Amino acid sequence: MGLGAFDIGVFVAFILAIVAVSLFKSRRETTSEAYFLAGRGLVWPLIGLSIVAANLSTEQFVGMAGQSAGAVGLAVTNWQLSGAVAIIIVAFVFLPRFLRAGIYTMPEYLEYRYNTWARGIMAIYTVIIYVLVTSATVLYSGGLTLQTIFDMPLGQAIWLIGFVAAAYTVWGGLKAVAWADLVQGAGLVLGGFITLFLGLKAVGGWSAFAEHNADRLHMILPADHPHLPWTALLLGMWIPNFYYCGLNQFIMQRTLAAKSLRQGQLGIILASGLWVLVPFFVVMPGIIAFQLYGDSMSSSDQAYPTLIRNLVPAGVRGFMLAAIAGAVISSLASMLNSASTVFTMDLYNRYLHPGASQRTLVFMGRGVTLLFVVLSCLIAPFLGNERFGGIFNYIQEFQGYISPGILAAFVFGFAVKQAPRAAGAVALLISAPVYGFLHWQFNDIAYLNRMAITLFVVFLVMGALTLVFPNPAPRPLPVRMEVNRRIDPVAAAAATAVLTAIAAFYWYFW
Repeated sequence: MGLGAFDIGVFVAFILAIVAVSLFKSRRETTSEAYFLAGRGLVWPLIGLSIVAANLSTEQFVGMAGQSAGAVGLAVTNWQLSGAVAIIIVAFVFLPRFLRAGIYTMPEYLEYRYNTWARGIMAIYTVIIYVLVTSATVLYSGGLTLQTIFDMPLGQAIWLIGFVAAAYTVWGGLKAVAWADLVQGAGLVLGGFITLFLGLKAVGGWSAFAEHNADRLHMILPADHPHLPWTALLLGMWIPNFYYCGLNQFIMQRTLAAKSLRQGQLGIILASGLWVLVPFFVVMPGIIAFQLYGDSMSSSDQAYPTLIRNLVPAGVRGFMLAAIAGAVISSLASMLNSASTVFTMDLYNRYLHPGASQRTLVFMGRGVTLLFVVLSCLIAPFLGNERFGGIFNYIQEFQGYISPGILAAFVFGFAVKQAPRAAGAVALLISAPVYGFLHWQFNDIAYLNRMAITLFVVFLVMGALTLVFPNPAPRPLPVRMEVNRRIDPVAAAAATAVLTAIAAFYWYFW
């Protein structure tokens, strides 16, 4: 597919607008709080759109669309819709605790609840996962998309994406990322609906699409399904979703930077409402691609790029390229910023240089951002290996090693005041070997069910430790922000509307 002068002009203008807005809005970020948490001054529209732009990348446009074109169909939407429910719970249960403590990072909370070991272990896990798994996956999937649509060499596309994301992230930190997300999020949603409209037109409209794909438009799959059995929806799926939505630094960092609890909660609810639209502009186009071009695709991960390559007319291609590139850049920038925040505040400032000045912390954050993007660009080309089972599966499988332990440490710490200080570190340390054993010996069990078993084992161990070594005098958490513990009526009404829409979707596509 060739690009005309107009296409190239639209693409360049879009990317330049992103970089210019983000650099201008973040031009005075000189302290660690300003650089890593935008001065704790983000309001709900920025928070909500930034969460959506950070979450929706080619991980979804390639990975989720690929699974919908493969064996899972519309049921892959369960990830996004259950995530929308989980993040609403996070807004009312988790967020007040985190804002009240005034933390920079999620690992920091574990030090206040347990000890420094728990904080250090989670920080190391987080940096490894962000660099080796999530950032590398976003780069690979973004490079694959540009390669499929525009015949750009994979390696060249990966380094181009990494360079643009690093340019404004290194300069302005979280505020630069949030303002860039505002522009990119709008382009992402618009581009997705353009693709859906063109796809439905190509297959003869909604009725023809629904009739032809009736067996693929189900949200609930049999218990023996190898990827998403209904048992996993009830048990295992909530583990990565609560970890991803409520304990994942690159999602929660925006809410930790909220101006107030109400702004953070409304921002989260806005994001959850926009996530409800994901089935329409991400998953259904994947099914359409399988219907139209299934025989010509060598991999299901090519579903969305193939649809764009064959259906998007000249003159719109530059915008689609900009929307896709913006999605990749947005998610990558968020992950880089979060990884550098965790490394700088939880490892460097806590263990390596406790008395570091504000200038030194910002300098370190910028330096490790550059290092992390280089490492991710070097790893990304290897993720096309078939043994990983597709990029979406690669992310979930590898996060399965740490997410049960992290979720157990936080939830048990919330619920059981007498949990001993060593319990957090123990939970984090045993999660990976337990899941690894199940992965090795019981690989035929769906990975979501393996996560549920791992979580159960970790809870048992933490419970046993609490019975044998109870902590009679838990250390009180710090109070750095006054938080109104009453439920905000506007936030409650908005959350109810989103939950009602999710219930209606399940009812229609049962």
